[in-house]
Amino acid sequence: GDVLTGIIAGLAAQGISVQEAALAGVYMHGLAGDLASKGIIGMAAGEISQYLPQARRIIEQGE
Repeated sequence: GDVLTGIIAGLAAQGISVQEAALAGVYMHGLAGDLASKGIIGMAAGEISQYLPQARRIIEQGE
């Protein structure tokens, strides 16, 4: 929950409405989790944050 909360707060701080920040944050968090899960047997929840830059690039590029 800490990583997701941080994503949402960061987006809201950029001037996005809280509702839109929540929707975008959940999507970005899920995408980062999908990226993190490829080829890894186990991981700590906080490690998802390492994949946020890649998730953001994918979203921005519309892939």
